[in-house]
Amino acid sequence: MAQFRLQGSKVLAVDLSGDTVKAKNGAMVAYEGEMTFKKMTGGGDGLRGIVTRRLTGEHMAVMEVKGRGTCYFADRASEINLVTLRGETLYVESSNLLCTDGGLRTGTTFTGLRGASQGNGLFTTTVEGTGQAAIMSDGTAIVLRVTPGMPLQVDPGAYIAHTGRLKQHFQSGVNWRTFVGEGSGEAFQIRFEGEGLVYVQPSERNTIGGEL
Repeated sequence: MAQFRLQGSKVLAVDLSGDTVKAKNGAMVAYEGEMTFKKMTGGGDGLRGIVTRRLTGEHMAVMEVKGRGTCYFADRASEINLVTLRGETLYVESSNLLCTDGGLRTGTTFTGLRGASQGNGLFTTTVEGTGQAAIMSDGTAIVLRVTPGMPLQVDPGAYIAHTGRLKQHFQSGVNWRTFVGEGSGEAFQIRFEGEGLVYVQPSERNTIGGEL
């Protein structure tokens, strides 16, 4: 299995010994050893993944990297976080997904109106199985734990990803901008309930989910 490690906070180094990883197209910045690169259409697994992404707009330009040596990935000096999956599912905005172990399955899932952020429609990207994934954030991300009886509210523009047994609801009428007089129209938040981890970045992307 490929070995993921960080070089600082903005470069991902992946050690390969004949292994395969899937990475955001164009994110390779250097490599040592012998590597092959293959562009994958759609970013999902097989024809079904391609068709699903075309229908939902949750598009990913992905390349498959295979070889022996070390490959380095980065994207616009974004901060990188490593996520280890042990038979779990990672739900992540497609623009925040940098690289996954080749054995992990990628797809899409319906998430409700929250998925409207970044024009991603009503769906978000899923990564399933056992292995590692690297996700990106604009600034240093924080990881917030959700426990039963302690729900978490997140601005749609700051949300990156989540894992665990979480239910999410699109909650309207409450937004911190409203309290400081900067809100206009109807504001929205994502409410997470259950048990799991939520990754949040300290910079908000432009969304149509923040205010409609």
